[in-house]
Amino acid sequence: MENRHKNKKNILIVFCGTVIGFINGFFGGGGGMVCVPMFEKFLKLKNKEAHATTLCVILPLCIVSSFIYIYKNSLDFIELMLVTGGAIIGGIIGAFLLKKLNSKWIRAIFAIVMLVAGIKMVI
Repeated sequence: MENRHKNKKNILIVFCGTVIGFINGFFGGGGGMVCVPMFEKFLKLKNKEAHATTLCVILPLCIVSSFIYIYKNSLDFIELMLVTGGAIIGGIIGAFLLKKLNSKWIRAIFAIVMLVAGIKMVI
């Protein structure tokens, strides 16, 4: 019985990874926006653990997607370097804040960011 449970969980993990990878590859990013809720709901990770795991999942995913965009000559390297510098600084700040903030605040900030992003996409 334990093996069945483990197999179901592994299938669920692969499913979550596939959905997250597809979204990140298709939209050129954004996999993290679905990664956190999926990790919380399907894998039963705690809020901070879901956010931290998402950071570790998205990095290699973005690297793979980046190579595809580079291969297709779809990047402006000057803009890429500027954004990368800012993203590194923002990532460091965000990782430190994630550790310091209460899960309630993290959930609220995440919900606001998702709501604003959704409204902006519709408008």
